[in-house]
Amino acid sequence: MSQVLDVRAPAATRSLQTTLQFTAGAMVLAVLALRFGISPFLDGLRAAGPWSVGVALVVTAGTTYCCALRWTLVTQRLGGELSLRTAYATYYRSQLLNVTLPGGVVGDVYRGVRHGWKAVIWERGIGQVTQLGLIGALLLPGDWRWVGLAAVVVLVAAGGPITVLSALSTTGHLLVFLAAAAAVGVHLSPTSLVVVGALVLLGASIPLNFAGWGPREGMAAWAFTAFGSTAETGLTVAVAYGVISTLATLPGLALLGRRDD
Repeated sequence: MSQVLDVRAPAATRSLQTTLQFTAGAMVLAVLALRFGISPFLDGLRAAGPWSVGVALVVTAGTTYCCALRWTLVTQRLGGELSLRTAYATYYRSQLLNVTLPGGVVGDVYRGVRHGWKAVIWERGIGQVTQLGLIGALLLPGDWRWVGLAAVVVLVAAGGPITVLSALSTTGHLLVFLAAAAAVGVHLSPTSLVVVGALVLLGASIPLNFAGWGPREGMAAWAFTAFGSTAETGLTVAVAYGVISTLATLPGLALLGRRDD
């Protein structure tokens, strides 16, 4: 999930934001550990096996392509130039930095420095709005959910390729979540899991986390309970999701030393 990107803030302000994010994320995890123990965390780590990691690697390769193409299209519409090859490599690298360093936006800051802030801000903003719209539709009650999804599909189609790519990227995040749930062995209906996944992605978008960790796990613990499972199961799935999502960005390691075109 996307994080709030405030690249225009002074360095001291950004440092304070990073400290607050780290502290808030760590506090949420500490509260969860005190409440449920460390077993759900360990179970989540063990659940991140070869199958789920393999699925995440394949899906993330696709979602990264969607995001990179979205970035190139936005850049072109703003009058700039950015090759898809450069965008794809740089986006992989930025995702790795985002999920391993405090703040969750270090990779995007690098993209902005190297290739211009305007396109990065617009690209991330469009992605966030589309993602929130899709997640919001999934969270509607009962049959209204399908009405909402139909409306989102129409709006995405009318919005052109940039919003379509954003919707595909969000779908990819949900698929990785479903892979994590399957690895843990969750017994919920596919429809319920998709809705729970939407809630977890919503929690991941809260900008008070440490590289994505914290609110995501808290939201998962609550959401699984609300849908008839247990908080421990939700926490285990969230940890597995966090681990396999991080491992899925490892191709970015091969690109850390690559020079941009």
